[in-house]
Amino acid sequence: MELRQLRYFVVLAEELHFGRAADRLFITTPTLSQQLKVLERELGTPLVLRGRRTELTPAGAALLVSGRAVLRAADEAVRSARRAGGVDDPRLRLGLVNGAPPWLPTRIGELARAAVPGARTVLTSGTTTEQAELLAAGAVDLALLRAPVQLPAAFVRRPVAAEELGILMSATHPLAGASILTPDELDGHELILFPRDVAPGLHDRLLDELRARGVRMRLSDSVLGHAQMVSVLPSRDDVVGVGSLRARRPGLVWRAFPGDPLIVTYVAAWPRDSRHPVLRGVLEMLPAGALTGPAEL
Repeated sequence: MELRQLRYFVVLAEELHFGRAADRLFITTPTLSQQLKVLERELGTPLVLRGRRTELTPAGAALLVSGRAVLRAADEAVRSARRAGGVDDPRLRLGLVNGAPPWLPTRIGELARAAVPGARTVLTSGTTTEQAELLAAGAVDLALLRAPVQLPAAFVRRPVAAEELGILMSATHPLAGASILTPDELDGHELILFPRDVAPGLHDRLLDELRARGVRMRLSDSVLGHAQMVSVLPSRDDVVGVGSLRARRPGLVWRAFPGDPLIVTYVAAWPRDSRHPVLRGVLEMLPAGALTGPAEL
């Protein structure tokens, strides 16, 4: 097994979509599929189920957990060897929360290269909770997370981006034809959310916002990550989910929450005492407000 193949698999397991995973890896979808087949042949077992939806097999779920640990260990081994050899390595270890606007890490990378010529960013994806843990463990230099999030006093945070959240539903859902949703129309409908432990602050805020807007929805017994939810919703006309406009795709419609826009904020967080040269350069160039991305976002 090559580390490259393992990285390919981990990204695919996080996206559960060959096209999106290939985009993240900057390779073609056929290349990703071919390398996955090579890895499955070597292991002697399927890792994903290919069909209308991409799903992990039990073997794939097990490899995702251990694979992430292996990749982190490999990255740390490289860093240790370079430090011991006195090799200058101007790179920024960037923790990227799953589902962040794709332009956001690109802008951070641009700032890093502007601050330190030749600098590069090394991305590690994960949930808000996982990014906070990586930050606390010193495994990333800068983490991008969704607020609200609790962090120890040893870390500084700064808002860097924001986008509006709304209701996602199947194009065949009874409410799909309504251009504006009212609290009464949403009453009693089943809402699928992500597991609370991946982002407790945002999970609780969403439920609080619904109650404050007079929306009495039923929290589903089903608990799905964002990628899985987006894959499931087109075939379910009895449930709704939450997402940004970026989540729209064939078979899905997006509607704003009743009342004022519901905005989710992305924050950058880093150790208060960090002297990382690339990080310090990025922080000096960060605008006082927020970074901006494409107009459609």
